Amino acid sequence: MLLYPGFTALDLVGPQYFFACMLGATVHMVTTEHDLAPVKSDLGLAIVPTVTMANAPRDLDVLFVPGGTEGTMNAMQRKEVIAFVADRGSRAKHVTSVCTGSMILGKAGLLKGKHATSHWLARSVLTEFDAIPVDARFVTDGNVTTGAGVSAGLDFGIAVVEALRGKPYAASLMLQAEYHPVPPFAGGTLATTDPSVGAMMSEMFAPVAERFRAIAKAAD
Repeated sequence: MLLYPGFTALDLVGPQYFFACMLGATVHMVTTEHDLAPVKSDLGLAIVPTVTMANAPRDLDVLFVPGGTEGTMNAMQRKEVIAFVADRGSRAKHVTSVCTGSMILGKAGLLKGKHATSHWLARSVLTEFDAIPVDARFVTDGNVTTGAGVSAGLDFGIAVVEALRGKPYAASLMLQAEYHPVPPFAGGTLATTDPSVGAMMSEMFAPVAERFRAIAKAAD
């Protein structure tokens, strides 16, 4: 699980719960920085890494990348980060992300020809990586599984556990987590949110999407 400054904590913490609950699993928290100092999220929650990119295992069952905004854009422009993701992703059994983490996978060349998703604000940018955008909570295409924005990481995490250990095991962890969401009102997607709210949020985030698109198009 990749840690870079400015990642969105819930993108990572939701899946990490399900991954770490698998008996016998070893979850490596891989920092993009040069030491094992805590890595701060976009909203100030810091996570302690367990290994640097230089010392991370070469062959992985799962490569996971969380999303964010400014931090994700910065990570996309760091050659050593993209080289690490491309290298580990070339051999990982499962290449995965939540939210705009798919932008980093795309920049590393891991989404070509793949159906994939991302946070709604950046989903259309996936075409810049020769991926096929899908409006869904999570999407699996071959060995690539991508989750939509932030809270979708919970659904995503369960899906990855199912792929690794089977449905009964995943169902057991769902029950352990008492995962049965009942939101207080309809919303959370552009299709289910009041159009006036959706329009306001879309306008607010349009410049962010264009910045992701510009970085996607930029030469390496």
